Amino acid sequence: MKKDNSGLKIIKGQYLTEKSTLLAEKNKSITFSVDKKANKIKIKNIIEKEFKVKIKAVRIINVKGKKVRFKSIVGKTKKWKKAIVILNKGYDINFSEYKI
Repeated sequence: MKKDNSGLKIIKGQYLTEKSTLLAEKNKSITFSVDKKANKIKIKNIIEKEFKVKIKAVRIINVKGKKVRFKSIVGKTKKWKKAIVILNKGYDINFSEYKI
């Protein structure tokens, strides 16, 4: 979705679940799926620059891959990273304006 100066794709997209929707309503937080190499500072700078908002905090969670089985084949889903971004009061992101 958005690229930093090195061309690395940092923000992959918004992550929508029931839990992330409840968090968004409760404390103005938005959940993103991000690149595994991204850190809090990069995520904060890119979101503030691209969406023109002020960020209060960024929380990062490394999600482990789940074990999957299809007939006799055993495998694992990919590991990924998600970032929960908490916005300052008075700011909001309208995703209908952006192409994800």
